Amino acid sequence: MEAVVPKLASFNLLNPKSKSKSAIRRFSSALCVSSSPSVTSTDSVSLGHITRPDFPILHQEVYGSKKLVYLDNAATSQKPIAVLKALQNYYEAYNSNVHRGIHFLSAKATDEYELARKKVAAFINASDSGEIVFTKNATEAINLVAYSWGLSNLKSGDENEDHLFVFLASGYKAYKDTGFWPKYISVILTVAEHHSAIVPWQLVAQKTGANLKFLNLNDDESPDLDKLKEMLSRKTKLVVIHHISNMLASILPIEEIVHWSHDVGAKVLVDACQSVPHMVVDVQGLDADFLVASSHKMCGPTGIGFLFGKSDLLSAMPPFLGGGEMISDVFLDHSTFADPPSRFEAGTPAIGEAIGLGAAIDYLSTIGMQKIHAYEMELAKYLYENLLSIPNIRIYGPKPSEHVQRAALCSFNVENIHPTDIATLLDQQYGVAIRSGHHCAQPLHRYLGVNASARASLHFYNTKEDVDEFIHALNETVSFFNVFK
Repeated sequence: MEAVVPKLASFNLLNPKSKSKSAIRRFSSALCVSSSPSVTSTDSVSLGHITRPDFPILHQEVYGSKKLVYLDNAATSQKPIAVLKALQNYYEAYNSNVHRGIHFLSAKATDEYELARKKVAAFINASDSGEIVFTKNATEAINLVAYSWGLSNLKSGDENEDHLFVFLASGYKAYKDTGFWPKYISVILTVAEHHSAIVPWQLVAQKTGANLKFLNLNDDESPDLDKLKEMLSRKTKLVVIHHISNMLASILPIEEIVHWSHDVGAKVLVDACQSVPHMVVDVQGLDADFLVASSHKMCGPTGIGFLFGKSDLLSAMPPFLGGGEMISDVFLDHSTFADPPSRFEAGTPAIGEAIGLGAAIDYLSTIGMQKIHAYEMELAKYLYENLLSIPNIRIYGPKPSEHVQRAALCSFNVENIHPTDIATLLDQQYGVAIRSGHHCAQPLHRYLGVNASARASLHFYNTKEDVDEFIHALNETVSFFNVFK
């Protein structure tokens, strides 16, 4: 099947008809623009059209002559010129290590690095910038909580020991009738969690003997929150849950989940990787104990993410990694450790990346997260409704309604066509970039009875025209494969 044979891509950046040197000159000079979106908003122009000029990567043709349509934003977002400029400026003007030098470059780098922390804190409404720990990504942030907080607070037999006397005194049936019997739980997760929110807790459970319990989906293909309320008990130590599913597009009521969990004394860790880039997230309003997100999904650089933790929890947690920067004093027989967040930032951090994240936050804040969310909800509805026109398609997750909102992504399968075949043909024949595979959610795919799915995911710089081109290309792709049935 010649149409889907993999081949090397060729890229024409910015203006496909330009010679490469002139294109590079224009790209370099483009880095000198301001951090604000390029076009003033009007009622007749969508947010996608307004912001697209700020993203050079979107203005190219792939495979020689095919316009790029980028719909893989749940995997990573593209970067505006303001972020590229911030990175370039750091390395050209004040590249230096932070917190350690007294010279001008080090002081400047330190100021900008710590300013980025303050920007993150303000962006999610943390009460203090000391509640923000920079990590290399959200995965590391979850591992930090698992190994620092988890190893200190989880133990074998949680949900069991306090009821042993009841069992011995009253016997099996009477004990079971108390309602305690099925609730040997230490950590509750959902089957829809990303691997990065599952595997660390499996590793910690192996070390501590703690119990993991998984919440299934309801008939609407969202996590069953009624069942969650039944599962919670006084011995539940932690609830690990996503804000928005990277496959189902479901948006969970985190404030309510936190309230239910706190009522039984459990802490809550929120995976906000798919929410922080797309909507207002207020950690004080949510009252979450821990929350993680990744820079690269919110128009910032790769290689950096962050952990929000309530100050009292962070202060009580031991170090995750040892080395420079996280210490107070080092002796030959012991060491003392710095206060958070430094306690959890061993070694030279990702300085340029943190500054780039700060620039991304400036850019998103200039647009306004409420405006971004409102526009993306419009795109989400448009994407879902148009996908329904594809013959024999199965879209995963809840159906949108007056009371149910979906994020701006759709995971789907088309009957008798492998999702990777769909993604390959869309890419090579039409220039449409989507994702295929298990999206780091193998347990969820197994629960749904499939090995893989295709996923189209949007961001605020996408337009309805992008969706139209995707739907047209998908229709053509499905027709092509149906010929072979």
